[in-house]
Amino acid sequence: MRHSQLSDGRDRFDRRAFCKAAGVATAVGVVEASLGSVLAHADLTKEQRDKMTADEIIQQMKAGNERFRSGKPQHRDLMREAKATAKGQYPAAIVFSCVDSRAPAELILDFGIGDIFSGRVAGNVADEDILGSMEFACKVTGSKVVLVMGHTACGAIKGAIDGVQLGNLTALLAKIRPAVEATHYTGERSAKNYAFVDAVALKNVSLTIANIREKSPVLRDLESSGSIKIAGSMYNLETGIVEFLA
Repeated sequence: MRHSQLSDGRDRFDRRAFCKAAGVATAVGVVEASLGSVLAHADLTKEQRDKMTADEIIQQMKAGNERFRSGKPQHRDLMREAKATAKGQYPAAIVFSCVDSRAPAELILDFGIGDIFSGRVAGNVADEDILGSMEFACKVTGSKVVLVMGHTACGAIKGAIDGVQLGNLTALLAKIRPAVEATHYTGERSAKNYAFVDAVALKNVSLTIANIREKSPVLRDLESSGSIKIAGSMYNLETGIVEFLA
């Protein structure tokens, strides 16, 4: 920020942009927008982050995805963001997604440096290292949302369906097999059937969330107390839409 006038003007612009994207017209919505707009600046303070609820953070994710889809992402000065967060970070969420190059969480949710933690593993299956990272994000650093994000046409899902064996990938794909077996589908159950692939990816998200709750008492207790929310989502590679799951 070069001076306070520029900062004030941008703050007003960000609030208007958020209100338009989220369809907020009430006074309560304006308050939520003013809290959430700080995410666009990547210099989120602990006090600002702590005032936000998990639902407000998820609303920011939805609004950010709408900006991404409409081709109107926030204008960002990435070096300013890097400098602003160099000595501390207070991310609002951790997004756990696939390594697929077409599904970068920060871009499709329109977040900047310092806004979210980002964990990525092929097929978004959570092992103890990922769980530990989530526990660090939420218990130690104070993030309020764990978002598991699958996506359409997932190569890891296809590999699990086909029973691909290749080095260490074999063990990773074996962790996705339960989702393949648990998916109820009456059509062709093959990797060539993209509808089946996407159905398995959706099931895999729900099983990953169940695994997080089962294997991490830390996160389970935080969720039970209302301190965090664990949620699922699916990203459509063709439309750019992130569907948030109930």
